[in-house]
Amino acid sequence: MGIRLWVGVGVGVIVLASGTASAVTPQQLANSKSCMACHGMTQKIVGPGFKQVADRYRGDKGAAAKLATKIRKGGSGAWGPVAMPPAAVTDAEAQQLATWILSQK
Repeated sequence: MGIRLWVGVGVGVIVLASGTASAVTPQQLANSKSCMACHGMTQKIVGPGFKQVADRYRGDKGAAAKLATKIRKGGSGAWGPVAMPPAAVTDAEAQQLATWILSQK
């Protein structure tokens, strides 16, 4: 558990925190990597909504690995003519995102 110290400075406030960093949720990761600029949760923006992706791959045991690769390398043709550029993510982040996307219902 972190310790928080509130210190008033003039009219501002500085927050100092110590302790363990909290884990980033998959949705926070998707937001930070700009995934949400092109993908909605349930609706198509530029690319398909995450629920649409989950529906397409439901029951495919190799879907997480395929999707993680597509996230890392980009691709085109699976959802139409617009190409998806590669995301600047680590292998672990791509796997985390793929698993989360496939969990959408």
